[in-house]
Amino acid sequence: MAAEHILIVNSEYPPIGGGAGNASAQLARHLALGRRVTVLTARFAGLPHEEEQGGVRVIRLPALRSKQDRSDTLEQISFLLSAALLGLPWVLRLRPQAVIAFFGAPSGIAVWFWSLFMSLPYIVSLRGGDVPGFRPYDFARQHYLLSPLLRRVWRRARGVVANSQGLRALGAKFEPKIPIAIIPNGVDFVHFQAAERQWQPARLLFVGRVVYQKGLDVLLEALGELTEHEWALTVVGDGPRRRELQAQAERLGIGERVHFAGWKTGTALAEAYSAANLFAYASRHEGMPNALLEAMASGLPVVATRIAGNEELVLEGETGLLVPSEDVPALRAALAALIADPARRKQLGAQARKRVLAGYSWQMVASQYAELLDRALTE
Repeated sequence: MAAEHILIVNSEYPPIGGGAGNASAQLARHLALGRRVTVLTARFAGLPHEEEQGGVRVIRLPALRSKQDRSDTLEQISFLLSAALLGLPWVLRLRPQAVIAFFGAPSGIAVWFWSLFMSLPYIVSLRGGDVPGFRPYDFARQHYLLSPLLRRVWRRARGVVANSQGLRALGAKFEPKIPIAIIPNGVDFVHFQAAERQWQPARLLFVGRVVYQKGLDVLLEALGELTEHEWALTVVGDGPRRRELQAQAERLGIGERVHFAGWKTGTALAEAYSAANLFAYASRHEGMPNALLEAMASGLPVVATRIAGNEELVLEGETGLLVPSEDVPALRAALAALIADPARRKQLGAQARKRVLAGYSWQMVASQYAELLDRALTE
């Protein structure tokens, strides 16, 4: 039996949110090719309460949200309550055949609540921060409080999906009795193209939230002793650590070389990738980073930390270089090697695009989710 009407629930959906919002939008659009897809998400600023985007019906529920690119714990709780209570009448009216909850919390908890009142097959798409043990420096308290409820959400689901092997391992440690499938993120190969670019001088790029998780402090520390090389770094993104990191760059004597460009989406984001010739990603924790996929699709060589998610995408010496997390000397050496070798950067960038073209299309991702949903309806 095919799931002809699918509901996707996520507190963030373009134009709000980061990688998970983009992933849910891409999945929705590709599932909508032949199926009916509705999205429940959070309301923000002057966005319409209801609209159609690319064949997908988007319904925005009231929720607290002060920033376009990120939300805090209180804002996530507000979406959970809104989705659970105000979303239920929508679900009763829409009668979807199956639901995809992006994140075990808050979306998964809301969907689990609905399932107590009606037959509602659902799957949970784990993204990282919703898995106990992920980013303990940010989420240890939330995970401790939510763990009993998350177990109920996972156990009632018809399927639980992780976007990387590392995230599945973390999920299995939390709840070993539940099988967890792996469906990676994809990337839009049309939007992110391998541009004709100049490979000298080195133009480094980072894309992501400006938070502790992303390791920008480590990246700046590594670059601080590479002033004998010609390079510049553009940071695309925003977050609570921006001022602190700007001050760090000044203290290291590289303030003039580091440009904080703010948050970018759409064409402006694609242009940022095209203007760069080396992607630097010193992240401490990842699920399956969209930014890394976008960089590789744009034909950029990568220097990244050897952590779950990153190490599944970057092939050492073939598409980029991997270094241990928090290892400033190793990161500095890898950056120095590629900054000084434009020919190698060009070669690694070409291989990076080939790699993601071969196995990370959104069409492939959507087909795997569709298969899982269809199977869930027969159970």
